[in-house]
Amino acid sequence: MTDFAARRTMMVDTQVRPNDVTKYPVIEAMLHVPREAFVPDRLRETAYVGGNVEIAGGRVVLEARTLAKMLDALDIGPGDVVLDIGCGYGYSSAVIARMAEAVIAVEEEALAGEAEARLLSIGADNAVVIAGALADGATKHGPYDVVVIEGAAEAVPAKILDQVREGGQIACLFMDGALGACRIGQKVDGNVAWRFAFNASAPVLPGFAVRREFML
Repeated sequence: MTDFAARRTMMVDTQVRPNDVTKYPVIEAMLHVPREAFVPDRLRETAYVGGNVEIAGGRVVLEARTLAKMLDALDIGPGDVVLDIGCGYGYSSAVIARMAEAVIAVEEEALAGEAEARLLSIGADNAVVIAGALADGATKHGPYDVVVIEGAAEAVPAKILDQVREGGQIACLFMDGALGACRIGQKVDGNVAWRFAFNASAPVLPGFAVRREFML
């Protein structure tokens, strides 16, 4: 029988801590949440291997290093309400739920039910999943203290930026070709100012690509 708890500890010790992730709430959450419960059942044995884990349709569960560094840079507090865009099977939402007051996760119809069921299975009752277009976010429950985009973007839709409260933060992995950089944004006077955090890569989420015009 696989000892997933031991693998979880090894993941934190070899993939998270050595990459300058120092905040206790992030480490505690990643030690606690069973990552194997949030990947396709056929891939449970690979849940703790470094790298993104494929779900379906070009979507992935972000590698532990990337998610941990994003959360470490955001400094989520116990009173924060977090919008988690593109939660996949719900792993990111489960981790964030241990750090925040509440998580509103947005996922496409094809994956939302799976995410909700898996979150319920571990008792993450302060995380809810809304089915819909990722680029729309969840305006009904906003604005949010923190927005986390669980995948890459070429550009962040204005509709998402509008859902960050004044003084709030947003994390996004921006892709430029094959190169990716995670940036942390903070809204000040209605505008989001971005700063570089670290390099990483992931597939671009539906609705987060730049529309390209073709010239004849």
